[in-house]
Amino acid sequence: MAGRRTDTRDRIRTLAMELFSAQGYDQTSVREIAERLGITKAAIYYHFPAKEDIVVSLADDLRTEVEEILTWAAAQPPGRETGREILRRYGMVLHDTGREMTRFMYENQAAFRRLGVGSALRYQFRQVADAVTGADRDPLAIFHARQALLAISWSVGMMGDVELTDEQCRAAAVSLALDIYDRTVSNT
Repeated sequence: MAGRRTDTRDRIRTLAMELFSAQGYDQTSVREIAERLGITKAAIYYHFPAKEDIVVSLADDLRTEVEEILTWAAAQPPGRETGREILRRYGMVLHDTGREMTRFMYENQAAFRRLGVGSALRYQFRQVADAVTGADRDPLAIFHARQALLAISWSVGMMGDVELTDEQCRAAAVSLALDIYDRTVSNT
């Protein structure tokens, strides 16, 4: 029974985020999500007391995954290979756990701000950039680290119309992020 509950919860989240991306958060109702899934509104409210809780649950998942990257990074020696591995891991997280949340951020910016899930994610983004640069707090190094992370983020949020598989897009974005990072490391 618990497996079915988790499956229903995941189905709700997946479809809701698809609808939020396609037609907007404010234009998508809980009733529409329920009808498309063939379940009752009560079933949705069982898993998510309010529509915004769907978004919050995805933001929480993304924050947890990013926190795992940061925990791993803190236990590693600073340096080029650690920075490169952080970028690889960030690419995996955004193209897996964070895919729906990242697309939501880009396509529903007003709702994203209103729901208040963005400040924690922005703070973590800065923490990841700091972990990539290690002890080097040179403003240009931080700038390049953030640009590398943005290359990955944009590959999730803005490349849906490009005829690439998600894996091709992730690989290309991580490769670009590594190029940006490597150029920065060799210049410092």
